[in-house]
Amino acid sequence: MTPVDGDGPLTRGPTAGLDDALSRPPLILASASPRRLDLLARLGIVPDRIDPADLDETPRKAEQPRRLAQRLARAKAEAVARRSPGALVLAADTVVGVGRRILGKPADAAEARRFLDLLSGRRHRVTTGVALVTPDGRVRERVVETTLAFHRLTGAQAEDYVRSGEWEGKAGGYAIHQRAEVFVRFLSGSHSNVVGLPLFETAQLLRGAGWLTP
Repeated sequence: MTPVDGDGPLTRGPTAGLDDALSRPPLILASASPRRLDLLARLGIVPDRIDPADLDETPRKAEQPRRLAQRLARAKAEAVARRSPGALVLAADTVVGVGRRILGKPADAAEARRFLDLLSGRRHRVTTGVALVTPDGRVRERVVETTLAFHRLTGAQAEDYVRSGEWEGKAGGYAIHQRAEVFVRFLSGSHSNVVGLPLFETAQLLRGAGWLTP
């Protein structure tokens, strides 16, 4: 089955013919996130290799969420590209921000609960930076923001979610593609961006690099 997005069917490089398959560069996903792998599968894409960058993701002093997401995505892509010459390297970083405050991955259940209390009943932004390094060393980038609002959570709802463990390893302490989606009363922008990879913009980058054909 040919996957489709807003611009029509997408064809992964190898399906266009044997010559294309032999000439295209390998695609490396610079992330260990199973969510990003699942999202790429919606475009009919299976990376040739997964090679997480494993960089320090600590925000710099006074760094804003948008800038952090862009900086880390580019740094991850460039780090993996340096050890994989001739490849096409795709990287992303997702940041949850409430005002100027960045909510990273909770260190423990207590911090996950504090994050939920902060998000309860108010709007926040999820920003994903996406970077693609081409075999000639050029970097193509996109930054995508989605605005969300949670309804006001009861103490029981917050405690139940924390006990579920879904917050572990998730920016902002929640996973919208799982149980936390029921908390969302408002969303403006890309849903896949909140999951971890904005599909429309990622497809644009891959088309621009010649890896996807419309």
